Amino acid sequence: MARKDKARRKDGKKGKKHVTLASRADRHALYEQAVQSPEFDVAFLDRVFRKEFGRRPMLLREDFCGTAAISCAFVASRRERRAIGFDIDPEPLAWGLEHNVAALPKKRRHLVELVQADVREVRGPKADVVCAMNFSYCVFKTRDELRGYFEAAHANLRREGVLALDVVGGSETQEEDREDSRKLGRGVRYVWEQKRFDPVSYNARFAIHFLFRDGSALDHAFEYDWRLWTIPEIRELLLEAGFRRVDVYWEETDSKTGEGNGRYRKVREAEADPAWVACIAAIR
Repeated sequence: MARKDKARRKDGKKGKKHVTLASRADRHALYEQAVQSPEFDVAFLDRVFRKEFGRRPMLLREDFCGTAAISCAFVASRRERRAIGFDIDPEPLAWGLEHNVAALPKKRRHLVELVQADVREVRGPKADVVCAMNFSYCVFKTRDELRGYFEAAHANLRREGVLALDVVGGSETQEEDREDSRKLGRGVRYVWEQKRFDPVSYNARFAIHFLFRDGSALDHAFEYDWRLWTIPEIRELLLEAGFRRVDVYWEETDSKTGEGNGRYRKVREAEADPAWVACIAAIR
């Protein structure tokens, strides 16, 4: 199940046709720069798997893989590693093949396979690790749908395997018409917009925009229609799907800045931060 992404450009005043920075922008490249850290993800997957099973994971299945940045980082991180990326949308898959897979050394490109398919399909070789990052599984809005995906992920893992997810929460994630922005460099600003939150269903809509120094904008470069799942719900559904244990990893806080420091540790409870991102590791 892929995200539904749409892009619209503001290219200046009406009636004028001229080249703007937005019209030349590559939304997938900007997305990777703004919200992805594939090397961090690979290091986290490696650490969790090695601690649990005493060896390195060698085969990754990246569900909702998009441009397959994590798959390519996994293959690049160690010899003999392989990765299979699944996504239902052909556009990011084609982009990832052209830009990310092609960036690997020639002798290693065949170690990444990209498949256009529903992530709930049970197919291909069983993996050491399945990951579904960037909250992509939130496209499933009912317990039955999400449990069904977790059951498929369980079936796609080897006997010793890990399913890794990230999860977002906190009171600020439920505020409508809220925008958070930061600079990406070269005069580009990334904007995350929270457009709608329904406290009855926990359904929410979000959008990513990119603003450029010439005043042009790539509005709604990506749009998301999700259900915001809580950690207890996710843990319960993972256990119901057959996983024997579910661990939560919480980001540590920098004592000087009060912000997250990028290091995650396993916890049983955590502070009520108004906006947080945590990682979940489900052990098969």
